[in-house]
Amino acid sequence: MTFKSYFNQYTNAAPLAVFRMLFGLMMCYGMIRFWYHGWIDTLYIQPKFNFTYFGFEWVKPLGNYTYLLFIICALSAIFVAIGLKYRLAIITFFLSFTYIELMDKTTYLNHYYFISLMAFLMIFLPANAQLSIDNLIRKRSYQNIPKWTIDAVKLLLGIVYFYAGLAKLNSDWLLQAMPLKIWLPSKYDLPLIGDTLMHQTWFQYAMSWSGMLYDLAIPFLLLYKPTRRFAFLLVVIFHVFTRVLFPIGMFPFVMIASTLIFFEAGFHKKIIRLIKDVFQNLKPSTLIATQSNYKYTFKKPLVAFIGLFFVFQLAFPFRYLLYPGELFWTEEGYRFSWRVMLMEKMGISTFKIVDAKTGNFFYVDNKDFLTPFQEKQMGSQPDFILEYAHYLGDHFTAQGHKNVQVFVESYVTLNGRLSAPYIDKTVDLYQEKESFKPKHWILPFNDDIKGL
Repeated sequence: MTFKSYFNQYTNAAPLAVFRMLFGLMMCYGMIRFWYHGWIDTLYIQPKFNFTYFGFEWVKPLGNYTYLLFIICALSAIFVAIGLKYRLAIITFFLSFTYIELMDKTTYLNHYYFISLMAFLMIFLPANAQLSIDNLIRKRSYQNIPKWTIDAVKLLLGIVYFYAGLAKLNSDWLLQAMPLKIWLPSKYDLPLIGDTLMHQTWFQYAMSWSGMLYDLAIPFLLLYKPTRRFAFLLVVIFHVFTRVLFPIGMFPFVMIASTLIFFEAGFHKKIIRLIKDVFQNLKPSTLIATQSNYKYTFKKPLVAFIGLFFVFQLAFPFRYLLYPGELFWTEEGYRFSWRVMLMEKMGISTFKIVDAKTGNFFYVDNKDFLTPFQEKQMGSQPDFILEYAHYLGDHFTAQGHKNVQVFVESYVTLNGRLSAPYIDKTVDLYQEKESFKPKHWILPFNDDIKGL
């Protein structure tokens, strides 16, 4: 098959329509869940200071209007699910959801990044070709859509899984069973298996190796029709088990629902027929014309753009190779690379405010400025430490202190190793600027973690 012939292929629109509906419903539920648990107030409104992403310092919580932002995000997700003004709805969802995730770096999770990427990709896909209110408004639906539009969703899902598997190819995960050797024993209270398995070394290694093999193999097992049903069973078992073991929110359910797109159109047509049967009393009074193929107006530029999007997704996780030092220690290039639950890292950072001329100093009580969750996140991540140091410097300068310098004494433990000095305590962090350059003030790692 040639490159040109592939992009001229069409397939039934049902899988993408079902994916759109499930995606929108889950995202709406996620926003409601966030509100219900009080996390909007706890994470975005209560803190005196919010950690930002480099280049996005202008993205800030909106005070009480943050609730309105969540309402907009939830409503746009519902509009996506029902296919009402789909293009505007998915753009609104992408912008509002991504803004929420950029408001405070302490809330970073790989699956939030995945949702932003998927929402961005969906802007360019005809996900409302079937099973949408847009069909009623324009009085037409489409039987088929370009095959690559569904394959694009599969590819993004495959990247998430496969790169997560590649990240597990390291000596801590495979040879030391870390950090599962730390986490699993804490689940001793699980029924049936808590007391019998969680403390067993063989089980901890089995979980590490099976997790790696699952992530590497599952995209290919889902793509291959003879193994697809078995692969989906593995997806359900794996994500339900990880949900029981770890507090990772909706991510398992998002991934279970998303992998349904790997099934053939016939499966999704049955889902659509079931939905239509449920809402049979809401049949439209006007006829909807079904056209054969959905065609893009600007096909070549769009395909080129989506191609560049995926080239970036394939390359970006490897940016850590541009930095010296151990990735798990420095975390330079760690985020946005599908490194899921690979390390147990804790730290304590004590900040000292010094008058450069007199030498007078005092120590900062982090609880005066940070929530417990923020302090925990800040203690072991160098970009957090630097941003907080600048916040402290600005704060005490504004209070009238002269010649302010900010030093930190930081100790970090990584994957069960003894706590070690983390930041050069002789460096005035108030004079250091955030950039893409390596952070020379991170002290060397005293061990070696082999792998990707």
